[in-house]
Amino acid sequence: MRSLLFVPGDSEKKLAKGFASATDVIIVDLEDSVSLANKEAARAIAAAFITAERHTTRAQIFVRVNDLSTGLTDKDLAALVSVRPDGIMLPKSNSGKDVQRLAAMLRVHEAEAGLGDGDTRILPLITETPAGVFTGGTYANCSPRLAGLTWGAEDLSAALGARTARDATGRYTDAFRLARAVTLLAAAAADIPAVDTVFPNFRDMAGFEAECTEAERDGFTAKMAIHPDQVPIINAAFTPSAEALERARAIVQAFADAGNPGVVAVEGKMYDRPHLRLAERLIARASSVAG
Repeated sequence: MRSLLFVPGDSEKKLAKGFASATDVIIVDLEDSVSLANKEAARAIAAAFITAERHTTRAQIFVRVNDLSTGLTDKDLAALVSVRPDGIMLPKSNSGKDVQRLAAMLRVHEAEAGLGDGDTRILPLITETPAGVFTGGTYANCSPRLAGLTWGAEDLSAALGARTARDATGRYTDAFRLARAVTLLAAAAADIPAVDTVFPNFRDMAGFEAECTEAERDGFTAKMAIHPDQVPIINAAFTPSAEALERARAIVQAFADAGNPGVVAVEGKMYDRPHLRLAERLIARASSVAG
């Protein structure tokens, strides 16, 4: 997956636009974009829409439920697991234990819906609370359901009392750079994809494209979007170029031809085994996109 597009679960019009987009993952949102008074209606609208329109999209469908502290998570799952979403996004996850708790809840709802145990993946938002920032290492091996790790700045900003997450130049301030780095490191430790957070100013396409480029450079393999217009930019940024793929394949082939030594030479440049690992990951990403 490269692009993950949030769509409010209580708006058929916006759901239709999301399903018509080129996103890799549609995140049907029952949390922040839905008022407390409209939660029940959102569950019904989202379940009915997914059931009726799933055939119209190639995207995976994830549902962002309300976080475990709200008491609403189980109601969300009861309404949506039966329509067979590919995954659940867990907001405000404080540690791998929260993923395990959600997995146990999912097991019950999967059984009730006639689904296989583990059919539904989990994508946690791991930095929306201060506690969550310090527990990135707990996600490694916490559940085979993990589809990746992602992070969020807006809820963390509210928790810290920060007026904004970015400085006057548009760059993240220190606390949020830390949260971003923790997500990258935690995902690498768990050997799962790292998904970059949203860019709220959807009219600033130049700034958004620059942030996508930086995220891919740093090791993120996907990014979340809040508007369909952001999706093509994400897909372009996180799709390996033909030149990068050619170089990666040449590195992999050179190691194989030489009997997997510690170092090989390709076109006058030396590459060691970390370069091999990077090349293999790039090829795997490209295969995933093609598939």
